[in-house]
Amino acid sequence: MRRTAGLLLTLPLLLAVACSSSPKAAGPATPSTPSAAPTVPAPVGEASPMPTLSGGGFGSKATITIPEGQQPSGQFVVNTVTDGERSTVGKGDWVTVNYTAKDWTTGKDLPSSYDDNGKPQLYQAGSGQLVPALDQTVIDKKVGTRLLVVAPPAAAFGEQGSTQLGVNKGDTVVFVLDIVEALPQDSTLTGNMTQPAATLPQVKDNGKAPVGITVSAGQAAPTDLQQAVLIKGEGKQVKTGQTLIVQYTGVLWSNGQQFDASWTHGGAQAVQIGTGSVIEGWDKGLVGQNVGSRVLLVVPPALGYKDQAQGSVPPNSTLVFVIDILEAV
Repeated sequence: MRRTAGLLLTLPLLLAVACSSSPKAAGPATPSTPSAAPTVPAPVGEASPMPTLSGGGFGSKATITIPEGQQPSGQFVVNTVTDGERSTVGKGDWVTVNYTAKDWTTGKDLPSSYDDNGKPQLYQAGSGQLVPALDQTVIDKKVGTRLLVVAPPAAAFGEQGSTQLGVNKGDTVVFVLDIVEALPQDSTLTGNMTQPAATLPQVKDNGKAPVGITVSAGQAAPTDLQQAVLIKGEGKQVKTGQTLIVQYTGVLWSNGQQFDASWTHGGAQAVQIGTGSVIEGWDKGLVGQNVGSRVLLVVPPALGYKDQAQGSVPPNSTLVFVIDILEAV
């Protein structure tokens, strides 16, 4: 739940589409397309000359070697190095990708998610958030797949380049992509759900729809943050600064009225946690939880919207949330 209405978050997309109006648009910026975006060529499986790969396989940083003295073909190459065996990435899925990259034109290695300060790229496949070399190539591929992508300017950073990555305008860029995870927007948790204490709201699982949350009539709202783990996940622990993929439902303690749910925004949403991007109750209640957990939070006004109205939420409201933590990157 953001401090303002709605939950959609502008993610820190290092490989975002470049924008001709701003030299910083390849960094953390609202994704946008250039005013005269070039046509992205249809991808091919191979085109001579091709880079070669060495080093470890899927899940480790690749060493990309550019053919010495040879210019790229100009084609958009999407070559499957190894096939995955898990679910297939669909358009709109939240996909997590590790990447290694090299500028063919200059021969420079580019920042990688496998670097010490790197992290995987999380985005919605086919949504236009990232350059086509990532945005389009993962669709219809299986999780666990490694791709070798040769991206001409139209499929990379175009005539704007990327000042943040050190890519000049018109450069061809080579990516090695490891598809780590994919979550459809209707993803939700399953498993045995434990009800919270009788003094807390009770929860009903409704499958691929907002959960039902029942607040006992006449019960005084707590003055401090209350939390209960309804489904205990076995994934990694959520850390400050990570981006979470969540399904959530929120109701008012005062009357049980639903005021927000991820399902009303199309499904699973991305939020950054522990940085003040969401209300304090979420920051305090979700950091330290495990991926795969369903968490009930009762958030007093001091950790919510305080004395400010937010849409259908009156001032000084106690808020009740049920949150499925699907992924943390």
